[in-house]
Amino acid sequence: MSASTLASRSSLGANPVKSYTAYRWARENYTRQGRMLDIWRFVLTWLAYLWLDQQAWSYGGQPTPERKAKRRRARAIWIRETLLNLGPTFIKVGQFFSTRADLFPSEYVEELAKLQDRVPSFGYEQVAAIVQQELGKPIAKIYTYFDPTPLAAASLGQVHRAKLKTGEEVVVKVQRPGLTRLFTIDLQICRGIAEFFQYRTRWGGAGRDWIGIYEECRRTLWEEVDYLNEGRNADAFRRNFRDMPQIAVPRVYWRYTSHRLLTLEYLPGIKISDYEALSAAGLDRKVLARLGAESYLRQLLKDGFFHADPHPGNIAVKPDGTLIFYDFGMMGRIRPGIKEKLMGTLAGVVSKNAELVVGSLVDLGVLVPTADMAPVRRSVQYMLDNFMDKPFSSSSEEISVMAISEDLYELVYDQPFRFPATFTFVMRALTTLEGLGKGLDPEFDFMEVAKPFMEELMSLNGAETETLLAQVSRQAAEFTSSSLSLPRRIESTLSKLEQGDLRLRVRSSEAERLMRKLSSLGMGTIYAVLFATFFLSGTQLFLAGHATLTVITLVLAALAALALTRVLLRLNRSERLM
Repeated sequence: MSASTLASRSSLGANPVKSYTAYRWARENYTRQGRMLDIWRFVLTWLAYLWLDQQAWSYGGQPTPERKAKRRRARAIWIRETLLNLGPTFIKVGQFFSTRADLFPSEYVEELAKLQDRVPSFGYEQVAAIVQQELGKPIAKIYTYFDPTPLAAASLGQVHRAKLKTGEEVVVKVQRPGLTRLFTIDLQICRGIAEFFQYRTRWGGAGRDWIGIYEECRRTLWEEVDYLNEGRNADAFRRNFRDMPQIAVPRVYWRYTSHRLLTLEYLPGIKISDYEALSAAGLDRKVLARLGAESYLRQLLKDGFFHADPHPGNIAVKPDGTLIFYDFGMMGRIRPGIKEKLMGTLAGVVSKNAELVVGSLVDLGVLVPTADMAPVRRSVQYMLDNFMDKPFSSSSEEISVMAISEDLYELVYDQPFRFPATFTFVMRALTTLEGLGKGLDPEFDFMEVAKPFMEELMSLNGAETETLLAQVSRQAAEFTSSSLSLPRRIESTLSKLEQGDLRLRVRSSEAERLMRKLSSLGMGTIYAVLFATFFLSGTQLFLAGHATLTVITLVLAALAALALTRVLLRLNRSERLM
């Protein structure tokens, strides 16, 4: 916990924040109505920005891709800063959405990934009150020493160093006062926002399940705010590494832990990204780089339970070279059965068969099947052709995990891919560890470290090996059967063609778009005629002195004008998409 908290303290010092009570959400007398006003103001402002960014005149010239990318970056920075001001719930929501590269452009994903918990600490009096509420005793009767100045303050709580009456050095993580109430109110409002996007905007419908995304986000947030859950995660993580003494995990003191309070063993260490301090301590940085990668590959490929946020602040090094992991609020799990399904993807990648890769991704739920999968297959084939023959390295002419993740983010955005948070957690963690590895050792090659794990997985896991062999055998049998039956199928098709029994269905995307455009033009013409009719009728009725009928016809004219405007906007949007 030491490296993480000290890092947070330094970041707080480098980026001054407002006092705790300066935030409206931190005040005891804030109302649900006021909170709703703050949140919806942000959402509607964002929608206004999105509309403005689609207008060519707003760029003061030709809206080139470079200008659009620069505008998106500016919007992403504004969103990140606004989420920080909205407080704990939306800091965590932003961090959650940074894992959804299928929902947002790469600029948004990158900026949201930078969200750090720059939230001021709350007072010691509140800390003492929470400790007494949770443990039933005042601080003085539990600890011989309790530092009133926190080591770090994050969005969900803050950390204090202390010493138990029994003599153990510990760190105490205290949840922010009123956090449960704030989460309850904010998540109710977020539910309304999700329904608005699902049913009232063009980003909803069948293309996006915003309600499902909200439910996933809500579940993740409530898990992270429960410190008992974080304690269980720490215990499970430590058990998984009990036979690996090079990895250390702080012990949980359950007697002094509750839903709002977490007491952990104090394990100080050198921050893993403090390269000069590591060298000064006489530690072999190449060994540390390899140990960090091996520990994470073990989490992924053996345990199926991995640290979802392995940034430099959450990893430290003891003087003897032992790695220390901190902060287990955000963990990832690989569900049983996923490895078997991934074998199909692996077979397709090895054979560069985009059809097989796409089919296996549909089975995994990563890809939503659509009427026209050709563009997706072309994108996957491009990835296979451009990456499979190149070695992994840090040089400019070769590729790395970061290069692949960036291209994946570009590929999945605005495509029918639905990457679950677990997948993005893995990609981000691999990218972070690769960056740390290269910082520790410029010659570090992540894929070189991964090879033995893959070979061991394939050799030791007989069931999975048999699954892969069965798949290969089945594909060979299917190919043989298809080859032998091909002449008979061709003859049958020709016979049906001669008898007139063969029907051919051709779907043209261009023709469909043109038909939709013609339909919209027809409706627009009808609305224009109705508007003119009602408006002229209203004018005649006004001149004849029929006030009531005049109001009715003018209201009908306004409705026709509104419908005409919607049709024209839809036509304008479809023109830009063509």
